[in-house]
Amino acid sequence: MSLAIPYRQRLPLGIAVLAFAFLGLFLLVPLFQVFSASFLDSEGTAVTFANYTKMLGRPFYRTAIVNTLEIGAAATAITTVLAVPLAFALARLPIPGKSAILAMASLPLILPSFVSAYALVLLLGRSGIVTQWLQAHGVAFTSIYGAGGIVTVYALTLYPYVLLPTIAAFKAVDVSMEEAAQNLGSSPARTVWTVTLPIVMPAILAGGLLVLIETLENFGVPFVLAEDMPIFAVEAFKLFIGETAPNPSSAGVLGVLLILTTAGVLLVQRRFLGARRFATNTRQAPPLLKIGRGLQVLATFYCWAIVILALVPFFSIVVLSFLEFRGPVLHPHFSLENFSVLFGRHVRPLLNTLIFATAASLFVTIIGVPIGYVVTRYRSGVASLLDVVATLPFAVAGTVLAIGFIVSFNAGPLVLTGGPLILVLAYTVRKVPFAVRSASAIVHQIDASLEEASISLGRSPLQTFLRIVVPLMLGGILSGLVLSWVTVASELSATVVLYSGPWSTLTVVMFQALESGGAGIATAAASFLIVVSLLPIAFLYRLVRRYELS
Repeated sequence: MSLAIPYRQRLPLGIAVLAFAFLGLFLLVPLFQVFSASFLDSEGTAVTFANYTKMLGRPFYRTAIVNTLEIGAAATAITTVLAVPLAFALARLPIPGKSAILAMASLPLILPSFVSAYALVLLLGRSGIVTQWLQAHGVAFTSIYGAGGIVTVYALTLYPYVLLPTIAAFKAVDVSMEEAAQNLGSSPARTVWTVTLPIVMPAILAGGLLVLIETLENFGVPFVLAEDMPIFAVEAFKLFIGETAPNPSSAGVLGVLLILTTAGVLLVQRRFLGARRFATNTRQAPPLLKIGRGLQVLATFYCWAIVILALVPFFSIVVLSFLEFRGPVLHPHFSLENFSVLFGRHVRPLLNTLIFATAASLFVTIIGVPIGYVVTRYRSGVASLLDVVATLPFAVAGTVLAIGFIVSFNAGPLVLTGGPLILVLAYTVRKVPFAVRSASAIVHQIDASLEEASISLGRSPLQTFLRIVVPLMLGGILSGLVLSWVTVASELSATVVLYSGPWSTLTVVMFQALESGGAGIATAAASFLIVVSLLPIAFLYRLVRRYELS
């Protein structure tokens, strides 16, 4: 019996082997350390299930799980409802100022979510500027604290996760599908609802999945806004930081439950996509739809309204960074003291942020795009397993992964703690799902017959992938690159555990400043992070524009 690997299977198998090797070492091994901790006693010597019965038996932690799922579901639904019409308008309608809207739409990902939450507290907290104004005018508004405030921050900061891949998907729809539907008597609105929207469903689900997972693992926003409401990730973070026993057993239980929850969501999504076909034969971006003047004005207003509303925390942070802070107390006096302190003490964290974000985003793209291609194009047990493994990093709280990194690479043949490489590797592992899901959403719409034709004409699978598939995926690749860069630049949860000595970043500076009452330094650092992130975003969108025109 011959065991030779079929010619066309060598490329996906090679990609899968390399991906499993990387993810196995820098994801599965650290997670195994956390997983094993959940089944060991506090001393780490005896195997026990008591940790699970103890944690799940407490109403406090069961309530934390329910609160987290309810907030995540609400935030995902609201974000999707807001982002999909916005994506369609920007991709298919004649909207003035599209480039500016697209650039502005990516900005919420630059600002760390906990800083956005803090900005809204300064505006809408119990003593917030807007709260006091509303109460002075007889409006019965108390504050933004609680589940409503958390969902609001998520909706304002996470909608680009749905927007960017969905725009790329709308631009990849074969216009002949819509023309055929309209030739059969379907109205333009009905065609969009029954033909176009189902085709782009993989991108919508991919973005929605990223939003849901981010809400599950995020601890910064609820740390600021939840107050006494128990939230899954916050409690896991507190347990990891607060446990003094040799084995972090209780925190390990919450980490494992969080991973299992997200893996279940991913499997449901994959089952839905696997049962349907979404590919089209598009060769170029579809033309803009012709609409009436009234609808154009309405669509333009909607686009600008969503983007500007989401930028309220940005505007607030920029304005507040030029005001005087005395500890946490804000005084409405113009001052440059915040920036003077920032540039005098924290130049090194700024450089670290730029270097780490650039290196990690490139690694994420190189690793994640081939994985996204394999898990979408090849239906097999190996591909399904690779899909689950490659998406797990985004399901894992950054603190959980960081603790696993410290336990795994603090001794032995590979010692990484104390240096910058451990941060770059942690960022790369954490953000691989961005590239995988963005690439996967586009591959769903590329007809496999194009690759078959190329191979039948004598091109190797690798040449076909590089010369045929990658150019067609470029929109999704660049979207994933943008998401990776800006989210690495604003990464906090893993950084605050892994950094040491001179390797801190701007987000660490912000977090420490807020914790110590130095809100002025935090707002100045956030403002500068916004500015330095604009250039790569503008450059990448310029590349996308040139690609579309060509």
